[in-house]
Amino acid sequence: MMSRWPSPAKLNLFLYITGQRPDGYHTLQTLFQFLDYGDTITIEPRQDGQLRLLTPVDGVPDEQNLIIRAARRLIDAAPAGSGADISIDKRLPMGGGLGGGSSNAATVLVALNHLWSCGLSGDELAARGLTLGADVPVFVRGHAAFAEGIGEVLTPVDVPEKWYLVAHPGVSIPTPVIFGDPALPRNTPVRSIETLLKCEFANDCEVIARKRFREVDAALSWLLEYAPSRLTGTGACVFAEFDTESAARQVLEQAPEWLHGFVARGMNTSPLQYAILEQTESR
Repeated sequence: MMSRWPSPAKLNLFLYITGQRPDGYHTLQTLFQFLDYGDTITIEPRQDGQLRLLTPVDGVPDEQNLIIRAARRLIDAAPAGSGADISIDKRLPMGGGLGGGSSNAATVLVALNHLWSCGLSGDELAARGLTLGADVPVFVRGHAAFAEGIGEVLTPVDVPEKWYLVAHPGVSIPTPVIFGDPALPRNTPVRSIETLLKCEFANDCEVIARKRFREVDAALSWLLEYAPSRLTGTGACVFAEFDTESAARQVLEQAPEWLHGFVARGMNTSPLQYAILEQTESR
């Protein structure tokens, strides 16, 4: 039976770089919240062991695609002959800082664990997801979270579910470009989540993104005229926060032609969690 699964975007409501480990990875403190907007993944289980991606990405071999890699992470826990035809309706830009690839991987893990009756716990799925990317576990667990370490140490939090205007400036920013810049702040003090929630939110990557990508600088300069705005992740997307949907849409209607965006609601519980609950109850 074919089923459709949400693969939501995330925002980093704040992001601070607190250091760099000897292996090159950066330690950070960040706050993840989901959006009621994202990609949609369609899965139809097979009984012949084949895994097929029906919507391949140009220039990316299927076996390197996070969707297929995530599915393969579950094969050892699935009944013999388990396979699937998988397709994706892609709305989230690559290199946008919205977590699209990590979200896709997490949705495949959660959905196939259910469809194949693998029986893996949330902790087991998150551990397998971590091998695919540092952001995958937060999407697997499906609750807004304060992340530390390299992003893998998660503490669930509930924060106001505001409305956001998310804008894409038309460029893609590879994460290594930001983390490799010698001017990136790497010594922001480690603080408790209680302290951070009382501070004005910021993103340490923003200064580098604005310096190296004039499109990001222009997008933020425009948004800041209307509301508190900042970069998400390492970019390129930027967002402004509003108390109401109508306020966000009014600003989006005034956006210059070169700036493409959407309005979405922040969600502390991921749309994927509601989907798996609905699927489980319908069995």
